[in-house]
Amino acid sequence: MKLLGNVDLLTSQTAIKFAAFIFISVSFFYLGKHWSDGSRQLIFFSRQSPSATASHIPTVGISPNFNKEFNISALISATEPETESKPVDPVKNDGKPVSASEAHSPQHPPMTPPPPPVIKSYGIVDENGTMSDEFEIGEFDPNLVENWGNGTETQEETKTEGATSTFRVKKFGLCDESMREYIPCLDNVEAIKRLKSTEKGERFERHCPEKGKGLNCLVPAPKGYRPPIPWPRSRDEVWFYNVPHTRLVDDKGGQNWISKKGKDKFSFPGGGTQFIHGADQYLNQISKMVPEITFGQHIRVVLDVGCGVASFGAYLLSRNVITMSIAPKDVHENQIQFALERGVPAMAAAFATRRLLYPSQAFDLIHCSRCRINWTRDDGILLLEVNRMLRAGGYFAWAAQPVYKHEQALEEQWEEMLNLTTRLCWTLVKKEGYIAIWQKPFNNSCYLSREAGTIPPLCDPNDDPDNVWYVDLKACISRIPENGYGANVAPWPARLQTPPDRLQSIHIESYIARKELFKAESKYWNEIVASYVRALHWKKYKLRNVMDMRAGFGGFAAAMIDNQLDAWVLNVVPVSGPNTLPVIYDRGLIGVMHDWCESFDTYPRTYDLLHAAGLFSVERKRCNMSTIMLEMDRILRPGGRAYIRDSLDVMDELQDIAKAMGWHPTLRDTSEGPHASYRILVCDKRLLRS
Repeated sequence: MKLLGNVDLLTSQTAIKFAAFIFISVSFFYLGKHWSDGSRQLIFFSRQSPSATASHIPTVGISPNFNKEFNISALISATEPETESKPVDPVKNDGKPVSASEAHSPQHPPMTPPPPPVIKSYGIVDENGTMSDEFEIGEFDPNLVENWGNGTETQEETKTEGATSTFRVKKFGLCDESMREYIPCLDNVEAIKRLKSTEKGERFERHCPEKGKGLNCLVPAPKGYRPPIPWPRSRDEVWFYNVPHTRLVDDKGGQNWISKKGKDKFSFPGGGTQFIHGADQYLNQISKMVPEITFGQHIRVVLDVGCGVASFGAYLLSRNVITMSIAPKDVHENQIQFALERGVPAMAAAFATRRLLYPSQAFDLIHCSRCRINWTRDDGILLLEVNRMLRAGGYFAWAAQPVYKHEQALEEQWEEMLNLTTRLCWTLVKKEGYIAIWQKPFNNSCYLSREAGTIPPLCDPNDDPDNVWYVDLKACISRIPENGYGANVAPWPARLQTPPDRLQSIHIESYIARKELFKAESKYWNEIVASYVRALHWKKYKLRNVMDMRAGFGGFAAAMIDNQLDAWVLNVVPVSGPNTLPVIYDRGLIGVMHDWCESFDTYPRTYDLLHAAGLFSVERKRCNMSTIMLEMDRILRPGGRAYIRDSLDVMDELQDIAKAMGWHPTLRDTSEGPHASYRILVCDKRLLRS
């Protein structure tokens, strides 16, 4: 019975499978041993040891062929791409291959590899193969340079039969070389000659050409112009031929403003007339004098008056403070151009006879270091303009000779300043060394408690302190809103997304709550900018100077910050719409009022990106679209871009104008798809040569 049981077991299905498995295993073992002993050896590469790496010889672990000779160069070349510096194959002096054991023996030291070739850096990949911002930018890519010529070409058009013929500009010519730094409203020589007086600085204010006599050509770049050095390196150096002027070097080089570096660069040591040892040390001194001046928290938006090359604002950027640096186009006429070339916010502006183009309670701190302004003239009308723009509870820092010198004339100026600031209800918080710092009151109680007839008086209650477009200065104290609007802003960065109180004072027709409108705009632009970063690769363009030509509540600028783009945005509020500038400044952003039917107060080639959303469909009712486009071309740097987001019915004409200016336009759908009434016109500006 046991024998029969064993037979049953052998003939069972399980036994058959087990026998088959044994047979297959033995077969594979035999085949493996056969191929190991044959002409094609099995070689297993192990991880490289440090010594092998140093000698460029890969180590070899062999199984089961220990102590046999191999020439592994063929295998390496078959699996590794060729490089300029190849590993040296292990060979004997007689040309025969070295065994694996001999390769590391003392009798056969590894051969020394030839020295690697000198690495030439191109682009932004360094010698270690890593991405880096430390690189030199050369000339423009020839594909981005076009020979354009000087002549303007027109084309006759007749829209309907029997109608009068019209002429369309097919190609705008280049302006004369003398106009390469032309600012139409600041360089109107004929209008300046007609001024009755210039003693109060009237010649530095806006005097725009008459309608129809504005810019009608393309402002050329200087010979040798290069793509700007990217931020943050541009803070410390710029290309000489982009701003080819040495007047400031001659006048201010000894004060550490600017110096010539080699043949092709300017360098900026970071000093100023009153802080020749550097802006950082100077800022530390201000913070120690008044600990309540917390840069990057309660002090977020600053105005620097008479800024020079804007080193004060440049070094505040690293402290999360954005500074509007202003100076007139005077004998140091290129100081604002240098500031913008460095990548620092700046505008040409002057304290003269009109209000500056910024709203009331805009700045947390206003700074003047040897700004050459007589603050006490005409009953203090210029300091009253500072008072209008200074936020309630904000600070005015004055670094000048009357603060610290003891000459009779300067001491008299100091007494006049003390008397005026006392009548303005400012408090002298600290005077130390060559700096004096005052604080503006938080409310009107001090003003109302002054003696009757005190000069200057409070402004009329009907005066709008935010009305700034071509408005004369007023010798009165702007009232602080009784409801505290403008004084109670959140610290940075919370204020960026906090709906401010002054949102309620904006003259807009809103069908939903204004705070909800504010939040909706922020969300809208955040999604759009995120899509630009993701789909259009905005971060690779190294944008720095950006202008939003129709800013609304500043949602686009806020989205640039939220998406971590290392750029600053100048928010422009057109005079044709509601004045939203107070909201923009309460968010911790900067902006300015402007009429796009006129020229903007900046130098040519000063912005990397121009963003215009819904601008042309509104402004075409007031002025010619080509007027705005030519101004955009003047402002935009060669290699820069314009993003025009507008209704479909203006796009054909805008594309024609863009092509006539030498731009390369591309029409794109919005996220709503091809059937939406809006499109995005993306324009690339090339470098044009005559």
